[in-house]
Amino acid sequence: MPRPPQVVDATGSSWRRVAPAMFMVAWGGNHFSPLLLLYREVERYSAVQVDLFFAFYVLGLVPGFLLTGPVSDRLGRRPLVVAALVLGVVGSVVLALGSASPVALCAGRFVSGVSVATAMVAGTTWVKELSAAAPPGLRARRAALTLTVGFGLGAAVGAALAQWGPAPTLLPYAVQVALSLVAAVPLLGSSETRPRGALPARPLREELHLPAASRTRFLRVVVPMAPWVFGAPALAFVVGPALVAGRTAGQTVAFAGLAAVVTLTAGAVVQPLVPRLARLVAGRQAVVGLVLVAVATALLAVDVSLRSVALALVAAALLGAAYGICILTGLVETQALADPERVAGLTGVYYSLIYVGFVLPVVLSELVAVAPEPFLLVAVAVVCLGCAAAVERGLRSTRTPA
Repeated sequence: MPRPPQVVDATGSSWRRVAPAMFMVAWGGNHFSPLLLLYREVERYSAVQVDLFFAFYVLGLVPGFLLTGPVSDRLGRRPLVVAALVLGVVGSVVLALGSASPVALCAGRFVSGVSVATAMVAGTTWVKELSAAAPPGLRARRAALTLTVGFGLGAAVGAALAQWGPAPTLLPYAVQVALSLVAAVPLLGSSETRPRGALPARPLREELHLPAASRTRFLRVVVPMAPWVFGAPALAFVVGPALVAGRTAGQTVAFAGLAAVVTLTAGAVVQPLVPRLARLVAGRQAVVGLVLVAVATALLAVDVSLRSVALALVAAALLGAAYGICILTGLVETQALADPERVAGLTGVYYSLIYVGFVLPVVLSELVAVAPEPFLLVAVAVVCLGCAAAVERGLRSTRTPA
Protein backbone atom coordinates (compact mmCIF):
# COMPACT_ATOMS: atom_id res chain seq x y z
CA MET A 1 0.00 0.00 0.00
CA PRO A 2 1.49 3.43 -0.88
CA ARG A 3 2.45 5.67 1.99
CA PRO A 4 0.43 8.85 2.48
CA PRO A 5 1.98 12.01 1.13
CA GLN A 6 4.16 14.10 3.40
CA VAL A 7 5.32 17.68 3.12
CA VAL A 8 9.09 17.94 2.89
CA ASP A 9 10.56 20.83 4.84
CA ALA A 10 12.62 22.27 2.04
CA THR A 11 13.05 25.66 3.75
CA GLY A 12 13.65 24.27 7.24
CA SER A 13 10.96 26.53 8.71
CA SER A 14 7.56 24.81 8.29
CA TRP A 15 7.77 23.19 11.72
CA ARG A 16 7.99 26.61 13.36
CA ARG A 17 4.29 27.17 12.75
CA VAL A 18 3.55 24.14 14.93
CA ALA A 19 6.09 24.85 17.67
CA PRO A 20 4.23 27.75 19.39
CA ALA A 21 1.15 25.59 19.98
CA MET A 22 3.25 22.73 21.37
CA PHE A 23 5.15 25.21 23.51
CA MET A 24 2.00 26.69 25.04
CA VAL A 25 0.39 23.32 25.70
CA ALA A 26 3.56 22.22 27.52
CA TRP A 27 3.48 25.52 29.43
CA GLY A 28 -0.11 24.81 30.47
CA GLY A 29 0.78 21.30 31.59
CA ASN A 30 3.57 22.36 33.94
CA HIS A 31 2.63 25.78 35.34
CA PHE A 32 0.47 23.95 37.88
CA SER A 33 3.46 22.14 39.46
CA PRO A 34 4.93 25.02 41.54
CA LEU A 35 1.40 26.15 42.46
CA LEU A 36 0.84 22.97 44.46
CA LEU A 37 2.69 24.52 47.40
CA LEU A 38 0.50 27.62 47.09
CA TYR A 39 -2.68 25.54 47.17
CA ARG A 40 -1.48 23.74 50.28
CA GLU A 41 -0.86 27.09 51.99
CA VAL A 42 -3.89 29.07 50.77
CA GLU A 43 -6.58 26.41 50.38
CA ARG A 44 -5.18 24.06 53.05
CA TYR A 45 -5.25 21.01 50.81
CA SER A 46 -3.76 17.86 52.30
CA ALA A 47 -0.92 15.83 50.78
CA VAL A 48 -3.49 13.19 49.78
CA GLN A 49 -5.54 15.77 47.87
CA VAL A 50 -2.44 17.12 46.13
CA ASP A 51 -1.52 13.57 45.08
CA LEU A 52 -5.09 13.22 43.76
CA PHE A 53 -4.66 16.29 41.54
CA PHE A 54 -1.58 14.69 40.07
CA ALA A 55 -3.35 11.34 39.64
CA PHE A 56 -6.09 12.95 37.54
CA TYR A 57 -3.46 14.59 35.35
CA VAL A 58 -1.97 11.15 34.69
CA LEU A 59 -5.46 9.75 34.02
CA GLY A 60 -5.80 12.32 31.27
CA LEU A 61 -2.37 11.61 29.85
CA VAL A 62 -2.77 7.86 29.34
CA PRO A 63 -5.74 7.84 26.91
CA GLY A 64 -4.29 10.87 25.17
CA PHE A 65 -0.99 9.12 24.54
CA LEU A 66 -2.52 5.87 23.34
CA LEU A 67 -5.33 7.25 21.18
CA THR A 68 -3.87 10.43 19.67
CA GLY A 69 -1.53 8.62 17.28
CA PRO A 70 -4.19 6.47 15.59
CA VAL A 71 -6.72 9.31 15.52
CA SER A 72 -4.22 11.79 14.03
CA ASP A 73 -3.28 9.20 11.38
CA ARG A 74 -6.93 9.20 10.24
CA LEU A 75 -7.97 12.83 10.80
CA GLY A 76 -4.66 14.62 10.29
CA ARG A 77 -2.10 16.25 12.57
CA ARG A 78 -3.48 19.80 12.55
CA PRO A 79 -6.95 19.00 14.00
CA LEU A 80 -5.36 17.17 16.92
CA VAL A 81 -2.88 19.95 17.73
CA VAL A 82 -5.68 22.53 17.50
CA ALA A 83 -7.77 20.37 19.84
CA ALA A 84 -4.83 20.15 22.26
CA LEU A 85 -4.48 23.93 22.32
CA VAL A 86 -8.22 24.38 22.94
CA LEU A 87 -8.21 21.78 25.72
CA GLY A 88 -5.22 23.50 27.30
CA VAL A 89 -7.21 26.75 27.47
CA VAL A 90 -10.27 24.94 28.88
CA GLY A 91 -8.13 23.23 31.52
CA SER A 92 -6.57 26.53 32.61
CA VAL A 93 -9.97 28.24 32.86
CA VAL A 94 -11.33 25.42 35.04
CA LEU A 95 -8.25 25.51 37.28
CA ALA A 96 -8.38 29.30 37.60
CA LEU A 97 -12.06 29.41 38.56
CA GLY A 98 -12.00 26.28 40.73
CA SER A 99 -9.04 26.76 43.06
CA ALA A 100 -11.28 26.33 46.12
CA SER A 101 -12.84 23.10 44.81
CA PRO A 102 -10.93 19.80 44.81
CA VAL A 103 -13.40 18.45 42.23
CA ALA A 104 -12.73 21.36 39.87
CA LEU A 105 -8.97 21.01 40.26
CA CYS A 106 -9.19 17.29 39.49
CA ALA A 107 -11.30 18.02 36.41
CA GLY A 108 -8.97 20.77 35.25
CA ARG A 109 -5.92 18.59 35.65
CA PHE A 110 -7.59 15.76 33.76
CA VAL A 111 -8.33 18.05 30.81
CA SER A 112 -4.77 19.42 30.98
CA GLY A 113 -3.43 15.87 30.85
CA VAL A 114 -5.41 15.06 27.70
CA SER A 115 -4.21 18.34 26.17
CA VAL A 116 -0.52 17.70 26.88
CA ALA A 117 -0.62 14.10 25.67
CA THR A 118 -2.39 15.08 22.45
CA ALA A 119 0.10 17.84 21.66
CA MET A 120 3.10 15.70 22.50
CA VAL A 121 2.10 12.81 20.23
CA ALA A 122 0.50 14.63 17.28
CA GLY A 123 2.85 17.62 17.53
CA THR A 124 6.03 15.55 17.74
CA THR A 125 4.98 13.45 14.75
CA TRP A 126 3.94 16.54 12.80
CA VAL A 127 7.28 18.27 13.45
CA LYS A 128 9.11 15.12 12.35
CA GLU A 129 7.12 14.95 9.11
CA LEU A 130 7.55 18.65 8.39
CA SER A 131 11.30 18.18 8.91
CA ALA A 132 11.68 15.26 6.52
CA ALA A 133 14.75 16.81 4.89
CA ALA A 134 16.56 17.20 8.22
CA PRO A 135 18.71 14.51 9.92
CA PRO A 136 16.73 12.20 12.26
CA GLY A 137 18.39 13.57 15.38
CA LEU A 138 17.49 17.13 14.45
CA ARG A 139 13.86 16.19 13.78
CA ALA A 140 13.52 14.71 17.26
CA ARG A 141 15.47 17.56 18.87
CA ARG A 142 13.14 20.22 17.45
CA ALA A 143 10.13 18.63 19.14
CA ALA A 144 11.94 17.74 22.38
CA LEU A 145 13.40 21.23 22.81
CA THR A 146 10.06 22.91 22.12
CA LEU A 147 8.39 20.81 24.81
CA THR A 148 11.28 21.22 27.27
CA VAL A 149 11.35 25.00 27.01
CA GLY A 150 7.56 25.12 27.32
CA PHE A 151 7.58 22.99 30.46
CA GLY A 152 10.38 25.12 31.92
CA LEU A 153 8.93 28.56 31.20
CA GLY A 154 5.49 27.45 32.31
CA ALA A 155 6.85 26.50 35.72
CA ALA A 156 9.03 29.62 35.97
CA VAL A 157 6.39 32.16 35.01
CA GLY A 158 3.68 30.38 36.99
CA ALA A 159 5.83 30.35 40.13
CA ALA A 160 6.86 34.00 39.75
CA LEU A 161 3.29 35.20 39.24
CA ALA A 162 2.02 33.10 42.13
CA GLN A 163 4.79 34.26 44.48
CA TRP A 164 4.86 37.98 43.71
CA GLY A 165 1.91 38.83 41.44
CA PRO A 166 -1.65 39.82 42.26
CA ALA A 167 -4.39 37.19 42.28
CA PRO A 168 -1.91 34.29 42.52
CA THR A 169 -4.50 31.59 41.83
CA LEU A 170 -5.81 33.40 38.74
CA LEU A 171 -3.04 35.33 37.00
CA PRO A 172 -0.79 32.37 35.99
CA TYR A 173 -3.70 30.78 34.14
CA ALA A 174 -4.82 34.06 32.53
CA VAL A 175 -1.34 34.57 31.05
CA GLN A 176 -1.29 31.03 29.64
CA VAL A 177 -4.73 31.44 28.08
CA ALA A 178 -3.77 34.74 26.42
CA LEU A 179 -0.53 33.37 24.99
CA SER A 180 -2.31 30.23 23.76
CA LEU A 181 -4.61 32.39 21.66
CA VAL A 182 -1.54 34.01 20.12
CA ALA A 183 0.01 30.59 19.45
CA ALA A 184 -3.10 29.56 17.50
CA VAL A 185 -2.42 32.12 14.75
CA PRO A 186 0.58 30.36 13.10
CA LEU A 187 -1.41 27.13 12.91
CA LEU A 188 -3.75 28.74 10.38
CA GLY A 189 -1.02 28.62 7.73
CA SER A 190 0.54 25.31 8.70
CA SER A 191 0.96 22.43 6.22
CA GLU A 192 -0.93 19.19 6.87
CA THR A 193 1.23 16.08 6.45
CA ARG A 194 -1.45 13.42 6.95
CA PRO A 195 -4.64 14.30 5.02
CA ARG A 196 -7.92 12.98 6.39
CA GLY A 197 -8.59 9.45 5.18
CA ALA A 198 -5.03 8.88 3.90
CA LEU A 199 -4.93 5.58 5.79
CA PRO A 200 -7.69 2.97 6.22
CA ALA A 201 -9.14 2.45 9.68
CA ARG A 202 -7.28 -0.21 11.64
CA PRO A 203 -7.76 -1.75 15.11
CA LEU A 204 -5.90 0.03 17.90
CA ARG A 205 -3.63 -2.99 18.40
CA GLU A 206 -2.42 -2.68 14.81
CA GLU A 207 -1.93 1.07 15.13
CA LEU A 208 0.42 0.51 18.10
CA HIS A 209 2.23 -2.34 16.35
CA LEU A 210 6.01 -2.52 16.62
CA PRO A 211 7.87 -4.33 13.81
CA ALA A 212 9.23 -7.68 14.96
CA ALA A 213 12.76 -6.70 13.95
CA SER A 214 12.60 -3.66 16.25
CA ARG A 215 10.85 -5.22 19.24
CA THR A 216 13.90 -6.54 21.07
CA ARG A 217 15.77 -3.25 20.95
CA PHE A 218 12.72 -1.29 22.08
CA LEU A 219 12.20 -3.62 25.04
CA ARG A 220 15.85 -3.78 26.06
CA VAL A 221 16.96 -0.20 25.43
CA VAL A 222 13.98 2.16 25.40
CA VAL A 223 11.77 0.55 28.05
CA PRO A 224 14.36 0.38 30.92
CA MET A 225 15.32 4.01 30.28
CA ALA A 226 11.90 5.54 29.66
CA PRO A 227 10.51 5.93 33.22
CA TRP A 228 13.62 7.86 34.27
CA VAL A 229 13.04 10.50 31.58
CA PHE A 230 10.39 12.21 33.73
CA GLY A 231 11.41 10.46 36.93
CA ALA A 232 14.46 12.76 36.92
CA PRO A 233 12.60 16.10 36.79
CA ALA A 234 9.98 14.75 39.20
CA LEU A 235 12.73 14.27 41.78
CA ALA A 236 14.05 17.77 41.06
CA PHE A 237 10.62 19.49 41.13
CA VAL A 238 9.10 17.73 44.12
CA VAL A 239 11.67 15.99 46.34
CA GLY A 240 14.43 18.63 46.21
CA PRO A 241 12.23 21.64 47.14
CA ALA A 242 10.51 19.61 49.89
CA LEU A 243 13.88 18.78 51.46
CA VAL A 244 14.87 22.45 51.80
CA ALA A 245 11.41 23.92 52.49
CA GLY A 246 12.59 25.00 55.95
CA ARG A 247 15.38 27.06 54.39
CA THR A 248 13.09 28.80 51.86
CA ALA A 249 10.30 29.90 54.19
CA GLY A 250 8.17 32.58 52.58
CA GLN A 251 9.62 31.83 49.15
CA THR A 252 8.66 28.19 48.77
CA VAL A 253 6.67 28.66 45.57
CA ALA A 254 9.45 30.72 44.01
CA PHE A 255 12.07 28.12 44.91
CA ALA A 256 9.96 25.33 43.44
CA GLY A 257 9.81 27.36 40.24
CA LEU A 258 13.57 27.97 40.37
CA ALA A 259 14.22 24.24 40.74
CA ALA A 260 12.03 23.59 37.68
CA VAL A 261 13.86 26.28 35.69
CA VAL A 262 17.30 24.93 36.60
CA THR A 263 16.20 21.39 35.72
CA LEU A 264 14.64 22.17 32.37
CA THR A 265 17.28 24.74 31.38
CA ALA A 266 19.93 22.06 31.86
CA GLY A 267 17.73 19.69 29.84
CA ALA A 268 17.39 22.21 27.01
CA VAL A 269 21.08 23.13 26.97
CA VAL A 270 22.28 19.53 26.82
CA GLN A 271 20.01 18.36 23.99
CA PRO A 272 22.00 19.94 21.12
CA LEU A 273 25.11 18.28 22.58
CA VAL A 274 23.64 14.77 22.65
CA PRO A 275 24.88 13.79 19.15
CA ARG A 276 28.44 14.74 20.15
CA LEU A 277 28.06 12.84 23.42
CA ALA A 278 26.80 9.82 21.47
CA ARG A 279 29.99 9.82 19.40
CA LEU A 280 32.19 10.18 22.50
CA VAL A 281 30.56 7.24 24.32
CA ALA A 282 29.99 5.06 21.25
CA GLY A 283 26.20 5.32 21.36
CA ARG A 284 25.87 4.79 25.12
CA GLN A 285 24.45 8.23 25.92
CA ALA A 286 21.37 6.65 27.54
CA VAL A 287 23.65 4.92 30.04
CA VAL A 288 25.32 8.26 30.80
CA GLY A 289 21.92 9.83 31.42
CA LEU A 290 20.87 7.08 33.83
CA VAL A 291 24.14 7.31 35.75
CA LEU A 292 23.54 11.06 36.15
CA VAL A 293 20.10 10.31 37.62
CA ALA A 294 21.66 7.90 40.12
CA VAL A 295 24.36 10.41 41.15
CA ALA A 296 21.84 13.23 41.59
CA THR A 297 19.51 11.01 43.62
CA ALA A 298 22.42 10.11 45.90
CA LEU A 299 23.05 13.84 46.39
CA LEU A 300 19.42 14.27 47.42
CA ALA A 301 19.90 11.44 49.93
CA VAL A 302 22.80 13.37 51.44
CA ASP A 303 20.72 16.55 51.45
CA VAL A 304 18.13 14.93 53.71
CA SER A 305 20.59 15.68 56.53
CA LEU A 306 22.24 18.85 55.18
CA ARG A 307 19.09 20.64 53.96
CA SER A 308 21.33 22.60 51.59
CA VAL A 309 19.62 24.79 49.00
CA ALA A 310 22.77 24.82 46.86
CA LEU A 311 23.03 21.02 46.87
CA ALA A 312 19.37 20.70 45.89
CA LEU A 313 20.01 22.98 42.90
CA VAL A 314 23.13 21.01 41.88
CA ALA A 315 21.05 17.83 41.97
CA ALA A 316 18.36 19.59 39.90
CA ALA A 317 20.93 20.55 37.25
CA LEU A 318 22.22 16.97 37.02
CA LEU A 319 18.68 15.60 36.84
CA GLY A 320 17.87 18.12 34.11
CA ALA A 321 20.90 17.07 32.07
CA ALA A 322 19.86 13.44 32.47
CA TYR A 323 16.32 14.30 31.36
CA GLY A 324 17.60 16.08 28.24
CA ILE A 325 19.86 13.19 27.25
CA CYS A 326 17.27 10.50 27.84
CA ILE A 327 14.18 12.13 26.31
CA LEU A 328 16.01 12.88 23.06
CA THR A 329 17.72 9.49 22.91
CA GLY A 330 14.45 7.65 23.49
CA LEU A 331 12.58 9.74 20.92
CA VAL A 332 15.22 9.18 18.24
CA GLU A 333 15.27 5.42 18.97
CA THR A 334 11.47 5.15 18.95
CA GLN A 335 11.00 7.03 15.70
CA ALA A 336 13.75 4.99 14.03
CA LEU A 337 12.28 1.68 15.22
CA ALA A 338 8.67 2.43 14.28
CA ASP A 339 6.91 1.45 11.09
CA PRO A 340 6.83 4.72 9.04
CA GLU A 341 3.03 4.53 8.89
CA ARG A 342 2.72 4.08 12.66
CA VAL A 343 5.22 6.58 14.03
CA ALA A 344 2.54 8.53 15.90
CA GLY A 345 1.18 5.43 17.64
CA LEU A 346 4.57 4.23 18.88
CA THR A 347 5.50 7.78 19.89
CA GLY A 348 2.41 7.72 22.12
CA VAL A 349 3.55 4.44 23.68
CA TYR A 350 6.97 5.95 24.37
CA TYR A 351 5.48 9.05 26.01
CA SER A 352 3.20 6.82 28.12
CA LEU A 353 6.27 5.00 29.41
CA ILE A 354 8.22 8.15 30.25
CA TYR A 355 5.36 9.65 32.26
CA VAL A 356 5.41 6.62 34.57
CA GLY A 357 8.39 8.34 36.20
CA PHE A 358 6.21 11.16 37.49
CA VAL A 359 4.68 8.81 40.08
CA LEU A 360 8.07 8.38 41.76
CA PRO A 361 7.63 11.20 44.32
CA VAL A 362 4.16 9.86 45.18
CA VAL A 363 5.59 6.40 45.80
CA LEU A 364 8.37 7.85 47.96
CA SER A 365 5.90 9.90 50.01
CA GLU A 366 3.91 6.75 50.75
CA LEU A 367 6.97 4.66 51.63
CA VAL A 368 8.54 7.25 53.93
CA ALA A 369 6.24 6.00 56.70
CA VAL A 370 7.96 2.62 56.66
CA ALA A 371 11.58 3.49 55.75
CA PRO A 372 13.90 6.49 56.26
CA GLU A 373 14.00 8.95 53.37
CA PRO A 374 17.77 8.65 52.80
CA PHE A 375 17.42 4.87 52.50
CA LEU A 376 14.60 5.25 49.97
CA LEU A 377 16.60 7.68 47.83
CA VAL A 378 19.67 5.45 47.88
CA ALA A 379 17.42 2.55 46.84
CA VAL A 380 16.13 4.64 43.92
CA ALA A 381 19.72 5.34 42.88
CA VAL A 382 20.56 1.64 43.00
CA VAL A 383 17.50 0.71 40.91
CA CYS A 384 18.47 3.39 38.38
CA LEU A 385 21.99 1.94 38.10
CA GLY A 386 20.41 -1.47 37.52
CA CYS A 387 18.42 0.02 34.64
CA ALA A 388 21.63 1.56 33.28
CA ALA A 389 23.24 -1.89 33.30
CA ALA A 390 20.20 -3.35 31.53
CA VAL A 391 20.37 -0.64 28.84
CA GLU A 392 24.10 -1.32 28.39
CA ARG A 393 23.38 -5.02 27.84
CA GLY A 394 20.57 -4.14 25.44
CA LEU A 395 22.83 -1.88 23.40
CA ARG A 396 25.45 -4.62 23.09
CA SER A 397 22.96 -7.32 22.12
CA THR A 398 20.83 -5.45 19.56
CA ARG A 399 21.42 -3.70 16.27
CA THR A 400 21.36 0.08 16.03
CA PRO A 401 18.28 1.24 14.04
CA ALA A 402 18.84 3.02 10.76
